[in-house]
Amino acid sequence: MTGRSDVVAALAAFTPRPIDRPELTRSAVGIVLVEEPEGPAFLLTRRASTLRRHSGQWALPGGRTDPGEGPGETARRELFEELGLGLDDSAELGVLDDYATRSGYVITPVVLWAGPVGELTPNPDEVGAVHRVPLSLIDVEPRFLTIPESDAPVIQLPLFDRFVHAPTGAVLHQFREVVLHGRATRVAHLEQPVFAWR
Repeated sequence: MTGRSDVVAALAAFTPRPIDRPELTRSAVGIVLVEEPEGPAFLLTRRASTLRRHSGQWALPGGRTDPGEGPGETARRELFEELGLGLDDSAELGVLDDYATRSGYVITPVVLWAGPVGELTPNPDEVGAVHRVPLSLIDVEPRFLTIPESDAPVIQLPLFDRFVHAPTGAVLHQFREVVLHGRATRVAHLEQPVFAWR
């Protein structure tokens, strides 16, 4: 069982690595932990098919940081805008390593504890679907592929009989390593598939 105190302890023992790339746009995503009858889960969305960029892809709630915002504020604001779930700053448990994307962003993953959550109200302009994914489903070994376009391995995290790629796949793999297993595994070097480079 992974309760709030377990997650807090695992994150306290981990030293996250920031990325200082001022030419990239700051952003944040939330790994939003919810309590389900069968155990802890996290919220994963499919981006709306009507979006201009990265439509239909798996994503954690998140987006670009507004001026003056910290990563936790960004993640909580985006969570409310996308799924109608409002959390205060006491929900912030810690952060994982920054991840720089090929499309020009530095993402800070923020771990949020939402507890028991009722009905969500996804914003149809941004979210095609939302899933409550048991943590056990990401406690798996990812695949690593080599591609001619990059020296770095592409991560593929198996989920729902498909694969979740970086950045979401990398972030979830690090969460699994740090929080579920207490291993300070780094993922910033892991590559995205070429289709996600724009």
